[in-house]
Amino acid sequence: TVFDVEELSTHGGSLRIYAGHAEDSLACPRPAVADMLKRESAYGINRLKTYSEFAGRVETIKHDLLAFLLEVKRSGKTVVGYGAPGKGNTLLNCSGVRPDLLPYTVDRNTYKQGRFTPGGHIPIYEPDRIRQTKPDYVLILPWNLREEIAHQLDYIREWGGRCVVPIPKLEVLN
Repeated sequence: TVFDVEELSTHGGSLRIYAGHAEDSLACPRPAVADMLKRESAYGINRLKTYSEFAGRVETIKHDLLAFLLEVKRSGKTVVGYGAPGKGNTLLNCSGVRPDLLPYTVDRNTYKQGRFTPGGHIPIYEPDRIRQTKPDYVLILPWNLREEIAHQLDYIREWGGRCVVPIPKLEVLN
């Protein structure tokens, strides 16, 4: 049984759930559990409509991202990715993005460099690749870290480059 829950800021918002055997006296639910269940119910987690609306938002994000990438390609400009997180890869795969629209992404994690994103087979390089190729746009794939990463990428302004975040809605940053 769940006996406690904690909200964390990790990954843009996460829950840490504590559970134990129901017969264990330590597994007595704390007030945070009832509070979270109440908040989830108010949000609509038990209603099919909540998930249908979510699916609609996902479709909008997917279409907006594809439209942006296609327009950049048609205009002869370039867009590359920053980061290779699971959530970013899920978005790219859901949207059908392949190297023809996103020729590469970079990641500070040396274990990811020299590899490819799962599914889309987009090459992953070290971050300095951005300085070498000077893309017009950099798509921030760990969008929950947008401020930190945009700050790290301030140097792309030297050649007129701009950052883009795909979620909660596609936005080209100034």
